Amino acid sequence: MKTAYNFNAGPCVLPKQAIENTIKALYDFDNTGIGIAEISHRTPGWEKLMADTRQLWRDLLNIPEEYEVLFLGGGASTQFMTVPANLLNKKAAYLQTGVWAKKAAKEAKLFGQVEIVANSEDKTYSYVPKGYSIPMDADYFHITTNNTIYGTEIKYDMDCPIMLVADMSSDIMSRPVDVKKYGLIYGGAQKNVGPAGVTFVIVKKDILGKITDRQYMNPLPTMVDYRTHAAEEAKNISMFNTPPVINIYMMYETLKWVKETVGGVAEMNKINTKKSNLLYEEIDRNSMFIGTAEKEDRSIMNHCFVMAPGYEDKQDAFMAFAKERGMVGIKGHRSVGGFRASLYNACPIEAVEALVQCMQDFEKANK
Repeated sequence: MKTAYNFNAGPCVLPKQAIENTIKALYDFDNTGIGIAEISHRTPGWEKLMADTRQLWRDLLNIPEEYEVLFLGGGASTQFMTVPANLLNKKAAYLQTGVWAKKAAKEAKLFGQVEIVANSEDKTYSYVPKGYSIPMDADYFHITTNNTIYGTEIKYDMDCPIMLVADMSSDIMSRPVDVKKYGLIYGGAQKNVGPAGVTFVIVKKDILGKITDRQYMNPLPTMVDYRTHAAEEAKNISMFNTPPVINIYMMYETLKWVKETVGGVAEMNKINTKKSNLLYEEIDRNSMFIGTAEKEDRSIMNHCFVMAPGYEDKQDAFMAFAKERGMVGIKGHRSVGGFRASLYNACPIEAVEALVQCMQDFEKANK
């Protein structure tokens, strides 16, 4: 069977051992003789797995006790609504660095005033704005740390004068994060921490339940209120309703891989940086390709590039050339075009080396 190198932007490549262990659990979870998809989420074995998964999050990101870790449904897109429902009293500030950031701001406008502090749409979101001012009268400042479509990333934890909220769907666990600088971090799992179908929320407990002045959705519907899912005294942490058990189990196995096999998030970042540099060096060297994101803002997760001027007519030829060599998922988003290689945590360096060789061979064959 031909080797396939998975560069999909999400759902994406996952650790082989996480997949294999999940397959085993589908047949028999915790030596019960019952599969993970069939087990009651109220059994001691499952409650322990939920606790162990939350502890992995705490261990890997050094999450303080004053924060709760939640596993919810609905994807990050549902959080675009849930965040302002829980946190926006009158006004929120948003940094618009891509399509998902724009969609998040759109949802927030349903709950109050939204100020876009800066916007890089003028150059197809090819850079991260700088030099903007954060309004002190806003309830929170929302950022999207990594932009999968456009290949830009905020690779540091900013000092923010007001509550900082971050969508980290596509770069969580790729680098160490100073969680204490954030009021809330959320994201879909399907990039670095598991399959689609479970959403993580890291939220500081004392910021919840403060909505008092807003007439709409006050009080909040039960399922929208974060406190519903953080009710520890009722053993309801992420289990007010039946959680997506298979997805959470695979998250557990994926995080266990990061901790035990890779050696933690700092080591993961070293590997990711090495992979990223290898591909960007080839994009910059190769006469047939050119990167689309500003170099200082380039993502280490999503690498976007197009054919260089004079070679635009070779795009379909390279796509076919790469497909023949086992490259999967490198077609760029329709709003950018060209190509995109997503090098998430579980993407092995051998895959990057194969893509680089593919680009070099195509250049030799077409010069």
